[in-house]
Amino acid sequence: MSSKDQNLSAGTKQKHKSVEDFTFAIIVSDWNEEITYSLRDACIESLKENGAKEENILIHHVPGAFELPIGATLVMGQEKVDAVICLGCVIKGETNHDIYINHAIAYGIMNISLVSKKPVIFGVLTPNTYEQAIDRAGGTYGNKGVEAAISAIKMVHMANPENGKKSIGF
Repeated sequence: MSSKDQNLSAGTKQKHKSVEDFTFAIIVSDWNEEITYSLRDACIESLKENGAKEENILIHHVPGAFELPIGATLVMGQEKVDAVICLGCVIKGETNHDIYINHAIAYGIMNISLVSKKPVIFGVLTPNTYEQAIDRAGGTYGNKGVEAAISAIKMVHMANPENGKKSIGF
């Protein structure tokens, strides 16, 4: 079944291991804020629903989606976090700018994750239209912010397999 026929956030309401001992940073792009702030709010709510403490959810803003990787890098250098969730939205325009921006963001986020050995989650919408963005930011197809939070939850547990408790060292 294609993704256009389903709510992509369906099934994310299942119970996950608690994340009360983990700290999450959410880096959110201010460009397309009506979309990205909806992603942010859903992400925060989903983390809290799974036991994250409000004081362990750090929110940082960057001007646009292109700045998400450097924002994640700076936060990881300044804060002790277990995972970073990058939220943004790049809408296709009349030129191919979206292709260059999206590739750079994806590569940057993956590179940071591999180098730091910490989960850095790609929660960036790449729709063709504003309407498609709305559909994925709380509309017809769910909210990508929820999906990003659930990915972070699963990944911090994978990184810390000792019954969800952080280990010392490697």
